[in-house]
Amino acid sequence: MKTELIIRSNSSDIDFALLRDGKLIELNNETTGNKFSVGDIFLAKIGKVLTGLNAAFVNVGYPKDGFLHYHDLGAQVNSLNSFIKKVSTGKYKEFTLKNFRKEEDINKDGSINNVLKTGQNLLVQIVKEPISTKGPRLSSELSIAGRFLVLVPFSNRVSVSQKIADPKEKERLKRLAKSIKPKGFGVILRTVAEGKKVAELDKDLQNSLERWVKMCKSIPNTNTPTKILSELNRASSILRDVMNESFTSIVTNDETLKIEIKEYLQEIYPEKEKIVKLHRSETPIFEKYGIERQIKTSFGKTVSMSKGAYLVIEHTEALHVIDVNSGNRSNKAGSQEDTALEVNLISATEIARQLQLRDMGGIIVVDFIDMHKAENRNKLYQHLKEQMALDRTKHKILPPSKFGLVQITRQRVRPELSIKTTEANPNLNGQVEAPIVLLDKLEADLEKFMSNSKNNKKVQLHVHPFIAAYLTKGVNSIRFKWYLKHKKWITIIPRDAYTYLYYRFKSPKS
Repeated sequence: MKTELIIRSNSSDIDFALLRDGKLIELNNETTGNKFSVGDIFLAKIGKVLTGLNAAFVNVGYPKDGFLHYHDLGAQVNSLNSFIKKVSTGKYKEFTLKNFRKEEDINKDGSINNVLKTGQNLLVQIVKEPISTKGPRLSSELSIAGRFLVLVPFSNRVSVSQKIADPKEKERLKRLAKSIKPKGFGVILRTVAEGKKVAELDKDLQNSLERWVKMCKSIPNTNTPTKILSELNRASSILRDVMNESFTSIVTNDETLKIEIKEYLQEIYPEKEKIVKLHRSETPIFEKYGIERQIKTSFGKTVSMSKGAYLVIEHTEALHVIDVNSGNRSNKAGSQEDTALEVNLISATEIARQLQLRDMGGIIVVDFIDMHKAENRNKLYQHLKEQMALDRTKHKILPPSKFGLVQITRQRVRPELSIKTTEANPNLNGQVEAPIVLLDKLEADLEKFMSNSKNNKKVQLHVHPFIAAYLTKGVNSIRFKWYLKHKKWITIIPRDAYTYLYYRFKSPKS
């Protein structure tokens, strides 16, 4: 498996494209000056405390107050409150918590008005960015994420990522973490900690501890609300979370960003520093690596797949719905059940990619093609879980129902990535799909047409003149590529009467 990170920097924002074996699997955007990212820590002021909701609204400087539920306070919130009061006076400077006296943990079924008061200052962390008309979702159970572990102030817990399956490795990591864990802090070992030595874990822990101490030093002179600890920039956080041996290149069109990435890699993965490159070609960086094309073909309502199958993705206020269709696929399988299984497996792979690519969260319902055999439904379920295993976002998948529906919940911490893939219709008013999407449909229909034994002589494509010109442009035209693939020349006939999206394949009589 080959992984690449392509970074496009503009004056106002930065786009990050993660490719696996050349296929776009994740697309992120970081807008310059974004003040409310997941992981940011604020010294905030408590607003209304609502006993009925057992929650409080918190002023973090966003137009809409953030939401803090009692269950997101963390068991050690009394210790946090006590610590903030002492540090705010400027007299208490033991930020490492070695000699800090912890308060009693709160009751998990308690009431928020017994813990928080209006006007009180509190350290909170963003766990869900502002979405639509809602303010950010907050937690006062703070955590500072490093590459191999997460540092949790005021806790004594040591735990290991559930994605590490080997019980011996889990026990080894717990033992190492306990040997280096500072007093007053808990530690969560991340998946990438698997196989790491104690020196690497300790170095990462010390970096996180330094960030905590630096943050605490700023509290006495800070007015509320103020951000006092920022999550790493998007490039660094992606590398921190997913960097591994499979990475073969990191390419950016920004010299400053290249230097920053190399410096960060020197800290976390020095042997990979040499894979960072600067894009110097006149061809735009996303065009060079085929990302623009993949964006156009991946973010529409309809998503084409191999063998003629396609997905239809609909979004509602409450949930996302994905419909799986076999389309005009030529049936080479032995039975309808085999065909359904094949299409469903192809679709499951694409759905896992789409959820990660669009960062779809909340409830997702997938209508797969009905299968009557329980073993085939189980194959589909296991395959979908395997494909979703690479998704870093927390999720849960239920087995297919009797109706062939699969329900997925996926944590939503940022607004869903939505990209417009339609363009102005040159024939009529309104919008049509981008030309590159039409090309994918043409190729899929040509595949089907050529597989029909009746069409083994001449092939004509009747199409709008604009599309005809596009298909025949240049020596190495798309039509010529079709000829190399199918060993048959396609006669393209421009038709003025055809609308932009209409086309027909024909096999004229000799």
